[in-house]
Amino acid sequence: MSSARPPSERHLPRYILGIDTSCDDTGVGLVELAADGSVQVRANRVWSQTVHAQYGGVMPELASREHVERIDAVLEAALAEAGLTVADIGVVTATSGPGLVGALLVGLMYGKGLAQALDVPFYAAHHLEGHIFAAASEAELQAPYLALVVSGGHTHLFDVPREGDYVLVGATRDDAAGEAFDKIARLAGLGYPGGPAISEAARRGDPDAVPFKEPLRGQKGFDFSFSGLKTAALLAHKAGAKPEDLAAGFERAAVRFLVGTTLRAAQAQGRETVVVSGGVAANRALREAFAASPVRAVFPGAGLNTDNGAMIALAGAAALRAGRAPSPLSEGAVAYAPLANVPA
Repeated sequence: MSSARPPSERHLPRYILGIDTSCDDTGVGLVELAADGSVQVRANRVWSQTVHAQYGGVMPELASREHVERIDAVLEAALAEAGLTVADIGVVTATSGPGLVGALLVGLMYGKGLAQALDVPFYAAHHLEGHIFAAASEAELQAPYLALVVSGGHTHLFDVPREGDYVLVGATRDDAAGEAFDKIARLAGLGYPGGPAISEAARRGDPDAVPFKEPLRGQKGFDFSFSGLKTAALLAHKAGAKPEDLAAGFERAAVRFLVGTTLRAAQAQGRETVVVSGGVAANRALREAFAASPVRAVFPGAGLNTDNGAMIALAGAAALRAGRAPSPLSEGAVAYAPLANVPA
């Protein structure tokens, strides 16, 4: 069974709802699609779960339960922020993967049910494509460009030669960058989530006090690895390094590694624009480093770096502009979903 018929080009829906429950954030967003194809974020409401802090990481079953309990209220808050009602929604988009399957199912089934009730098209969105299109809230994205998606669960580098065409040119060989931030913050007793905690502590620390070697030095490709930085942090912690010095040294090493590898890839692919998205894209040092680089770096707007529903709505807007057919209602949640599978 498929969702409602695709809208014609002359009658594109005006308001698109986006839902993301891929991990531990319940995100609902609304974007307005103008007749000329431009988009504007009208609402972006996120409920960030706090129950996981005591565990130092996300507990999948608890995440699913929190989504079930919160999603109605988050939708109501998003509609109120946008000044809209449910009847104004013309398209529903929800993340189908990758992510925690139990958590994904909450938003996916909720979105399908809402689309059926409203008799509007439903689109299943790829989480990483949502992160990339989050940057469309700040600047018009026109291929070709390079995209670095760097978060707690992902560190991927894509070349985008044409709209909807994603070529993986680099990825982490072990941990994602955001996961490394979380684990080192936990090791140093700085709190959870680790990204903001590391960034804040790094301001007070000496980055030269704890030496970190550059990962994958001399590699010909554009992969990432953070296991070596984690091991170095563990040894420094056992040797008595101050938490703020540990944070400063790790942050500098991670940022240099991310920016350096991305710039090499941009030069190899001949790209002048780089989209940097995902939770780690909110890091101040990373933004400053890219701002000082020779490429045009485009970051998502405020509130759109971490997981959210507005980025999924933006991906839905891109699907509409590209003329993609709505997703079948049989679309399931997928824990591992390569972005290359997204139809052009």
